[in-house]
Amino acid sequence: MINPKSAIKGRGAQQNTHNRFFDLSHEVRDDFLEFCHKEGEIVDKNKTQYLNVFPKTIVNKVKSPDVGMAYSMNMYQGCEHGCIYCYARNSHEYWGYSAGLDFERKILVKKDAAQLLEKHLKKKSWKAQTIVMSGNTDCYQPAEKQFEITKQCLEVFLKYKHPVGITTKNALIIRDLDLLRALAKDNLIAVNISITSLSEDTRRILEPRTATIKKRLQVVRELSGHGIPVNVMLAPIIPSINSHEILPMAKAVSEAGALSIGHTIVRLNGAIGEIFTDWIQKTMLDSANKVLHQIESCHGGTLNESRYGKRMCGEGQIAQQINDLVKLARLKYFKGKAMPILNTSLYESYKDGQMKLF
Repeated sequence: MINPKSAIKGRGAQQNTHNRFFDLSHEVRDDFLEFCHKEGEIVDKNKTQYLNVFPKTIVNKVKSPDVGMAYSMNMYQGCEHGCIYCYARNSHEYWGYSAGLDFERKILVKKDAAQLLEKHLKKKSWKAQTIVMSGNTDCYQPAEKQFEITKQCLEVFLKYKHPVGITTKNALIIRDLDLLRALAKDNLIAVNISITSLSEDTRRILEPRTATIKKRLQVVRELSGHGIPVNVMLAPIIPSINSHEILPMAKAVSEAGALSIGHTIVRLNGAIGEIFTDWIQKTMLDSANKVLHQIESCHGGTLNESRYGKRMCGEGQIAQQINDLVKLARLKYFKGKAMPILNTSLYESYKDGQMKLF
């Protein structure tokens, strides 16, 4: 199934695609690599680079009607996890990089995120709504172990008694268990753990630098055991890769304590279609055409799906089978369970009290 000789180890993407914002005459220079080459030094081109960026704001209004969140924030752009299907890859092109290997190797770090968040929460005009960390890239990706920006932001949310959501597939979240427990005490936190397979072989090629499935199930169990509400995202479902695992995955996460599940059907927009096609032809050659055709059958004959209301759930016979299996899984394993609605009143009370001091 896997052809290791033609694949780059430890990465999802196997190439750098052309940035659509650059015309063919645009020249991109990497002066550091050029200098090392001239000096005779060996450059590890597969090494991750952390690059500081300084945005003016950190909280983003989510305009897409089918995403399931109103506001998001991202401490990092790019993600070392290397999930081959990741929709966030395209956003790296706005920064002048490729959605392929650059997305995994060049991580943009927003060290001022906590200060920007606090500035946002101090606005008189702001009315409390859940802000989701990782609307684009994982807030607990490997960079977080070094920079601890997510932890700093959780401390701000706790200080202001403001509701926050987290989406991650990294076991590093357990590091911040004390903060999460404190937030959960006032119903201020909801965690989404992404689990796409129960097979380590599948996980390794789909998501090469993520936490193991065993560790992720342990995270669900530990968070749930401490009263922190957990939803598990079985996402994306990819026909003939993990679609047969829907019921087993649902059963496993329910037994671990998850209160609900969500799912999407894989869609390969922009550069991701090229990146995914190149990847599957190098790692799963025997089934590549079958998988690609089945994905196309879920999206009107194309890998590139952008229609609101259809892009997440797909259409056609295979998509219907997937969606029906998820409905069955909810009935079978999540009856009587539900994620809580987070508390916004404490922030409003805190802010009102603070304003009276001036």
